[in-house]
Amino acid sequence: MTRPTSSAPSQRMLRVGEQVRAAITQVLQRGEVRDDIIEATVISVSEVRMSPDLKIATAYVTPLGVSDHSIVIEALNRHAKFIRGRLGPQLRQMKYMPEVRFRDDTSFDNYKKIDELLRSPEVSRDLDGDNDDQ
Repeated sequence: MTRPTSSAPSQRMLRVGEQVRAAITQVLQRGEVRDDIIEATVISVSEVRMSPDLKIATAYVTPLGVSDHSIVIEALNRHAKFIRGRLGPQLRQMKYMPEVRFRDDTSFDNYKKIDELLRSPEVSRDLDGDNDDQ
């Protein structure tokens, strides 16, 4: 059997990533992690990307209402082994429990920059010029 040549995630990686995301979200919602920083912050887990062997789960999180995300990310990474242990009941069908790593999700910042560019006067002027030609 030949291996796919693309670097896109497989359906299995996507499915397992979504299961891990839901399990991490449940652990954080139930307040099982005893850390003042984590307990005082609302954390959104937007995506979990799995390694091809499903042994590493990289969770992209956005702490809401906090200006310095790095403090929350560091706190989550300090408690990553505890969180990994709490994922067991939801992920018992997996052969190996994945190692969890937390990263800051910057996609919302990128979307904001694109939106600001699209609303800039230069872009609107160019778009208005296109409508006159038609």
